[in-house]
Amino acid sequence: MRILVVGSGGREHTLTWKIAQSPQVDTLFVAPGNGGTAEIAENVAVADTDIPALVDFAKKGHIDLTVVGPEAPLVAGLVDAFNAAGLRVFGPTSAAAQLEGSKAFSKRFLIEEGIPSGVGAIFHDYDAALAYLHGQKAPIVVKASGLAAGKGVFVCATMEEAENALQQTMEERVFGAAGDEALIEDCLAGEEVSLLAFSDGKTVVPMIPARDYKRVGDGDAGPNTGGMGCYAPSPYLPPEVIAEAHRRVLQPTVDGMRGRGTPYVGVLYAGLMLTERGMRVLEFNCRFGDPETQVLLPLLENDLVDIFLACAEGRLSEIDVRWKPAHAVCVVKASGGYPGTYEKGKPITGVAEANALPDTVVFQAGTKLAGGKLITAGGRVLAVTSIGASLEQARTKAYQGVACIDFEGAQNRSDIAAGAPPS
Repeated sequence: MRILVVGSGGREHTLTWKIAQSPQVDTLFVAPGNGGTAEIAENVAVADTDIPALVDFAKKGHIDLTVVGPEAPLVAGLVDAFNAAGLRVFGPTSAAAQLEGSKAFSKRFLIEEGIPSGVGAIFHDYDAALAYLHGQKAPIVVKASGLAAGKGVFVCATMEEAENALQQTMEERVFGAAGDEALIEDCLAGEEVSLLAFSDGKTVVPMIPARDYKRVGDGDAGPNTGGMGCYAPSPYLPPEVIAEAHRRVLQPTVDGMRGRGTPYVGVLYAGLMLTERGMRVLEFNCRFGDPETQVLLPLLENDLVDIFLACAEGRLSEIDVRWKPAHAVCVVKASGGYPGTYEKGKPITGVAEANALPDTVVFQAGTKLAGGKLITAGGRVLAVTSIGASLEQARTKAYQGVACIDFEGAQNRSDIAAGAPPS
């Protein structure tokens, strides 16, 4: 098979790494890829949002399957274009991807389908949103409705913070069109977990649960990021709670989307909060998470291509999805200043040394090759993932790998998977 992976981040490097292990794959392309994907596939100089060029490449390159990594091309209709061209593709259509592309759509969907979530309201008008906000109490959450690269969610400890977040979102337009609508929601307290699932539009199969760390600093300090680390499986989602999430969240979501004439095919990602009053949905994503992918796929026993084909062909119920009885920890190494402004082009050292450690893989994200040397090219530069028989063993290995790697201004959290209860 000839397979194309669309995207350029750590998620796409991980997908490429896993797909490359399939005996079904003859040739593997990544558009546009990064310094890591270049080592195991052929990078293609096509942007992940240039849908006509991607369709053209897939046609001319006789691509058998395209796997879409990021949310932006999914929301923009990449899958729709591939379907119209008769090309096999893994991912949700634009209509189905609204679950992530519009938090307002997602909120309305949750309410209509009776899926548990926090109390909140949707606004198009800044003054109306501000008036509503003044009737609430802190802590409170302000969200840009559209895509904001994981940065459009403000968890506000004070009303002053909330007012500032609303102003940035709807008035200053720091997230552009993503701020056309805003959500104001109750701040839910509890343990946050990520539960991803494969879906073929009818059948939905949960993956093992993961725990993501969104804040940039230790102890969950500082602003939200795209994710600074992760571990799996999460002990906070034992099998009986996964079964509850399947019954109350995942299956109703897939059923509800199919009932609307927009069947959901691809990876459905549910961000959940386990509160004292029960499970609540924080958000949906319409693709593999990043860095959740970096801990989930190394623990997957199946040939990933088999699962993708089964989803695309509507026969996921035939697949027995299996997981290794192990633990994985991923630590992100980011550019100095991230998630704010940061410099690029810093030489990176130590990746080969980290990759040489037992049960450790460095998945690259914001990197590129320049003159044969690896340099930084983004905010989240790379992620070190290690597998161990226990969570503590995996964590120790991961931080050994992190210590090998250096570039000017590098930052990472030191508390990923620290203090988690044994599972």
